[in-house]
Order: sequence, then C-alpha cells, then structure tokens
Amino acid sequence: MAFDQLLAQWKHLARHEDDLTQEYESIVGDGKAIEDRFYQDLAFGTGGMRGVIGFGRNRMNIFTIRRAAAGLADYLLSDDEVKQKSVAIGFDSRKYSQRFAKETALVLAARGVKAYLFPSLRPVPLLSFALRHLHTGAGVVITASHNPPEYNGFKVYAEDGAQLSPRAADGVTEKIRKLTFEECLPMDEQEAKEKGLLTIIPKEVDEAYNAMVLKLMVCPDKARKAGKDLKIVYTPLHGAGNLPVRRALKDAGFEHVSVVPEQELPDSNFSTVKSPNPEDPAAFTMAIPLAKTVGATLIMGTDPDCDRLGCCVMDKQGSWHTLTGNQIGCLLLHHILSALKDQNKLPANGAVVKSIVSTAMANTLCEDVGVTLFEVLTGFKFVGEKIQEFEESGSHTFLFGFEESFGYLSGTSVRDKDAVNAALILAEAASACHLEGITLYERLQQLYGQYGYFAETTHAATYKGKEGADKIKAIMKELRREAPKAIGGLKVLVSRDYLSGIQVENGVETSLGFPPSDMVYFKLENNAWLCARPSGTEPKIKFYGGAMNRDSMAEAQDAVNKLVEAFIALSE
Repeated sequence: MAFDQLLAQWKHLARHEDDLTQEYESIVGDGKAIEDRFYQDLAFGTGGMRGVIGFGRNRMNIFTIRRAAAGLADYLLSDDEVKQKSVAIGFDSRKYSQRFAKETALVLAARGVKAYLFPSLRPVPLLSFALRHLHTGAGVVITASHNPPEYNGFKVYAEDGAQLSPRAADGVTEKIRKLTFEECLPMDEQEAKEKGLLTIIPKEVDEAYNAMVLKLMVCPDKARKAGKDLKIVYTPLHGAGNLPVRRALKDAGFEHVSVVPEQELPDSNFSTVKSPNPEDPAAFTMAIPLAKTVGATLIMGTDPDCDRLGCCVMDKQGSWHTLTGNQIGCLLLHHILSALKDQNKLPANGAVVKSIVSTAMANTLCEDVGVTLFEVLTGFKFVGEKIQEFEESGSHTFLFGFEESFGYLSGTSVRDKDAVNAALILAEAASACHLEGITLYERLQQLYGQYGYFAETTHAATYKGKEGADKIKAIMKELRREAPKAIGGLKVLVSRDYLSGIQVENGVETSLGFPPSDMVYFKLENNAWLCARPSGTEPKIKFYGGAMNRDSMAEAQDAVNKLVEAFIALSE
C-alpha cells in the first residue's frame, strides 16, 4: 500500500485521538516524516516491541498496542503448550503506560483471554514474579526501560516468567501480521469485570514478592548490624522502584536510606535527567550532593521499570566513583560466593550465568571458588532459560546471573533482571565492607589486586530510520566478509559468527551450539576480546571490548579503548 493511502487510513483510524491527530497535521507534506512512520510495522521480537510514541504503524500508540495484544491473545489460544489462557499485566511511569496497560487487558478480554492487571505502576521483576505466582500463561509490561521519554514499549513474558523465546516471538508476530488495526477492539471494562475476564492483582502478590526478595539475602545479620549506621542514598529516577526498593531496604534493617526528593515521584517526562538511565553517571547529579549532606558512602539508582541498577561508591578520600555494570556484577558475585563459602553453603553444583559480552573477570572469580560459569547470548531471557534448564535437569544450582548492561538476578522466582533484588544484595555487600572499615570502592580495588585489572568498554552508534537500518546491516556484512587476522595489533585467535553458528579456531570450523543471533565475536591474544551486535530494541549497533592487565587499570583501559577504535575502523 502506498504511503498516501496509509496516511489516509491512519487519519481516519486516529480521528478520536487528539495527540495523534495533531501529529498527523504536523507531518502532512513531509515525505521523509511520513516514510519513517509507515515504511514498516513496529518490529515485534523476543523483547516484544519498543519505539517512539506517535502516529503511524511504526510508532507506539493505542492502535499498535491493541494489535499486539490481539496477536498475543490469538497466539495463546492457538498454542496447546500454553495451558493457562491468561495474562498478567504491569506498567511503569512512562507516558500512556497506564492507558496502554488497560487497553491491553481489555483487548485480551475481548478475545476470551483473562487479564490480571496491576492497579498502579510496578517494577518489571514484580510482573515476572506475579505471572509465576498467579500461574498465568504470559505476562506483559508496558515500558521502554531506560530509553528517553519519547519511547514506550510492549514487553512480553512467557509462562516461565522469562521473556519470550525466539519461537514464541515468531508465533506472536505471525498472529499480529494477520490482523488489521481496525479489528483489534477492546471489551468494555465493566463487562470484562462482570464476565471474570479482568481482575485487579491483589496486594498479596506484592507481599509475597517482598518476602521472596528478603530471603535472597546471604548474610542478613551483617546487614541488620551495619544497617543501624550505614547511610545510603537512593534514586528511583521517577520510576517504579521507589516503593519496593525502599520497603526491601527498610525491612532488611537499613535505617538510614535517603531518597532524592526531586526524583522520588513518577514523572513521564523524567524532567530532572537527560535520560532516566542509571548506566549514565549524569543520572546521579542530584544524588551526590545529598549523599555528601547525609554522610552516605553508597548511592543506588534504578531505571523507570526497575530492572536495572546503577550505583556510585565513595572512596576513603571522599571522592565518588560511578561503577560500570561489569564492576557492580563482580561485586555482587564476589559477595554472594564468598558469603556462601564462609558459611559452608556453597553448593557443589553451583552455577553462575553471564552474557557473552560481560566481563571475563567473572570467569576468574568463579574458577577461584570452583563454581561453573555459563555464557549465554545477550538478553536476560537466556539467563532465564538456563535457570529453567537447571531446574528441569537438576544439573546445577543457580546462584547468580548478570549482564554488563546493569542487569542482575540472584534468585529463581523471577526470570528477568531484578533491581530490587540487586539493590538489597548490593546494600548487604556494602554492609559487609562497612563492618570491615572499608567501602565498596576499596573492595573492588582488593579484587583487582587479587585477580587482575579487567577493563571493558562499549561504543554504541545510532542510525535511525530505514537508512539507519540499512547502514547497520551493511556494517555487520562487512565484519562478516572476511575474518581479520589481527585487530589493533593483536592476533585473532578465535572468530565466532553467532548468526551462522560457526566458530573458527586455527583454521578449524566447529558449531557454536547457540540459537542464531546477529553477532560477531573475536577472541584475541593477551586475554582481549571484541564483539559487535545490533541492538534488539534500539536503532543502534554496539561494539564491545575487553582487556586485562595484571598491574594497572589505566593500562587495561587504554588497551581496550584502542582495540575498540581499531575494531570500529574495520567496519567503515
């Protein structure tokens, strides 16, 4: 269908939506703006769909939400493996999130699928917990995670509590494509309630979740003892973490938790930050002065849907350091493993799971205590799959999982990254340090001194629109064209193409044994590595790298920066 026909169709479709009608009027005659909104349907994948809020089929709006909900309903009804034809639904503080969540519930109801809806914003991990607790067949969260304010998303979970598998995502996509926007209508809310097709999730689920998070602590006595004087600053960055994070910390015995007042309440514009992303040091601009005032040594922040945790730690000189996701992951991992080992509770079949692009320091930490480390593709659903595999086979006991992109999990009742769980364990780790007279920063330096200085970096290049998508494909094609013999002066020892599933080492090809993924990886000499992959949720391609130096973080960081620069140059 030509763009002018689609434009006319959508003008009629959105005639009762004032915001969409205004946007339509603003793009009339602008060919590029129209093309960007209509050249494709908003993509649905293993993470659901995510995009800029606005007018058109390549935007997040009430009509793309309804169509996605209807497609999910049709998939659940057609899949015999899904026993429960019901969906738990949550949402965060973003623009239209609550409305999109209710529309999702009412479209599901209209197609005969029972919806369980949270009455107000909740963290993503609480939704994952809720669908397992309520035994629903799927879950949906309306969120765009840490993206800028103009984004929103439709994130889908399977009945195990993890994000959709590629097979399931393809199944939902197939159902969505068969639907027109006009036919995906919601049921009346009162009718849905009267027919038992819409239920508000009770407070009991929140209580059960909080109790579960507290049970994941590995040395609660230390936390309660140190919590009497350890001072912490927390910022929810206007998101869903405010109440559950504060409650977990309070119930664990942390008596001095100060919340950044300007960032405490929900705000869909995230007006105090450029982007509500705890990965960005700028997110802590307001938290640091408060920490200095109250005498805190730890600052923690969560993103709008509270699945990512970032932090700042103070050194003995009073300077603040924003930690990377890899550094936080290693501090959490070390704390859990060392506490279990000290208590003689470390299981013989203990397992840790991390993404391929996360720090190699985790491998060293696990080797030191005799714990098996598994590597998975990027995307926390693959950590969830490992947990399920361990439970079904009985082969391993899951202890911890993490990604360099600030996602962590230490339990099995949730199957996605959980910043409430992570915040409590990090506070507990800070307690252990506090009782030793050090901070988390000094603990990190101790680990570097013992295991070596591991440095990582990530460069993300953004290419928007159709031209951008084509550019990203061209970059990946160039990196696959011929495996380099050396990068940045270091010899390539192993090359892996996760799309073809082939690894090449010393000229010998072997199978990787992973699901297909658009990613290339190179293992280099001197414990260095490089990787490139397009983002699954944003119009970006990411270049990752890691290096290790026995004596100096500065030298390790300089080495990896140069390697990634050389790597990017290969694709240009």
